[in-house]
Amino acid sequence: METKLTLKLDKAIINSAKKYAERNNKSLSKLVETYFRNLVSQSDQGKVKYSPLVEELSGVISEKDLDGLDYVEYLEGKYE
Repeated sequence: METKLTLKLDKAIINSAKKYAERNNKSLSKLVETYFRNLVSQSDQGKVKYSPLVEELSGVISEKDLDGLDYVEYLEGKYE
């Protein structure tokens, strides 16, 4: 069941959120609903819920691939 909700927010935030929603082909109501749904599910589960992209990429690099990797050395070589 859907219920109407009235919020008081900074006008600039509302305008920015509307533009973001339009660029992403979503309604502002749907963005707020999704945010609240994620917020509640995170607190219920006691852990952070990751975006679908992060979930998809999780495990791409195994821990054994990271053994012996010196990230600072890698970056220094990359940006010399």
